[in-house]
Amino acid sequence: MRPDQQFAALADPTRCRIVELLHARPMPVHHLAATFSISRPAISRHLRVLKDADLVREERQGRENVYSLQLHRFRALDSWLTQFWHQRLGTLKALAETSQPIAAQPEPKP
Repeated sequence: MRPDQQFAALADPTRCRIVELLHARPMPVHHLAATFSISRPAISRHLRVLKDADLVREERQGRENVYSLQLHRFRALDSWLTQFWHQRLGTLKALAETSQPIAAQPEPKP
């Protein structure tokens, strides 16, 4: 799954809240639905988007569907983002090491 598809799945506040809830522990869909003021079918649609993005997985336990995070997918997103952060820090470090110090400007007189 490409990062842009995963970020698109996370671009909705309800889905972000679902991810936060699942970070604490796996949950059946009815527990997730009870947390929101929207219908259970709406929660199921949000879960399907997250599942299609490989961010959550669904496991049948008896009569319930239990959802959990695919933590390794979030680590992959983190790694993808980190490359840009490290690149920017490297650029900043090089700039700081090659630039002349900025002279202190005198305070304006009142």
